[in-house]
Amino acid sequence: MPVRQMALCLMVLVAACQQTPSAAAASPDSSRQGGPQSPYVHRKISASGYDVTPLSAGEVAKLARNLTTEQRNVLLKAGTEPPFCGGQLENKKSGIYISALGGLPLFRSNTKFESGTGWPSFFAPFDPEHVIERVDNSGGMERVEILDARSGGHLGHVFDDGPRPTGKRYCLNSAALIFVPDGQPLPPQSQPVNLQKAYFAGGCFWGVEDIMQRTPGVIEATSGYMGGRKARPGYHEVSSGDTGHAESVEVQFDADRVSYRHLLEVLFAKIDPTTLNQQGPDVGTQYRSVVFAADADQKRVAEGFLRELSKQPRFAGRSIVTAVETAKPFWPAEDYHQDYHEKRQDGNTCGVPQ
Repeated sequence: MPVRQMALCLMVLVAACQQTPSAAAASPDSSRQGGPQSPYVHRKISASGYDVTPLSAGEVAKLARNLTTEQRNVLLKAGTEPPFCGGQLENKKSGIYISALGGLPLFRSNTKFESGTGWPSFFAPFDPEHVIERVDNSGGMERVEILDARSGGHLGHVFDDGPRPTGKRYCLNSAALIFVPDGQPLPPQSQPVNLQKAYFAGGCFWGVEDIMQRTPGVIEATSGYMGGRKARPGYHEVSSGDTGHAESVEVQFDADRVSYRHLLEVLFAKIDPTTLNQQGPDVGTQYRSVVFAADADQKRVAEGFLRELSKQPRFAGRSIVTAVETAKPFWPAEDYHQDYHEKRQDGNTCGVPQ
């Protein structure tokens, strides 16, 4: 570092250390850090395929154990490092800048530019959904603060004086960033979600959707119709039994957190695979039990699982009638069917018979 620049660092370091962050910016947004209290956890996946669901306060605290004092001051206390002193300011290498608090990819090197401000500057984020903007009135001025969408950690501020094509200047603290050069694999926490889909029919779709939504590793469960002859069927058409559809649930899941086999275990711990076109009080072909396999591997796993199930003592003397079929077009059900158990608190629900 040049002598003049080093001297400037020492001068501004004293001033920076005397600054006290505002109460509003003293820690990541508490409204985002409380974590879900409900058993229904709706994961948020960004357009680039990353899980940006806000972490709970406990999860953030666990990640924060590995932070340096400087990183804690910036990310957790909304501090600002002295200009021209950050370790990422002069970095000219190609790669990705990830969050020091949880590893979410934040910026690419090809959007970095020299702003002359003394802090690393970028004209666009890795993915707009990876960075949250909020008004910051601390210090007697109005600015726009930027935070890590997943951890809620403070990153810096964004200004409208950047270059084309965005006209934005994302002004970052080096302490909030970790640089991963091209050619080096991103750490596990910086990888996109291994998103896969599964399709199950097991009686009333409200009940199947409910147990899947409560399963860790499931991103989303959607009630709908599959296996029939008509495109875009409605509930009353399916209920008549004339379209050939089964009430089904599309399950989006993170295959790195939960296996397809485990989803089968969850499902068949709740439904009866020996009743043809029926689950509990619900009778009709639309209530048949089917595993709609999305690919050959799912078909193999499902068929093997059902063979194992048929040998269990609880099914002695009864035949497994659950079908394994290739997945067909899935048609989401009407909005009032979605998240049915989660939305209703009056006890008028459709549980899965046990």
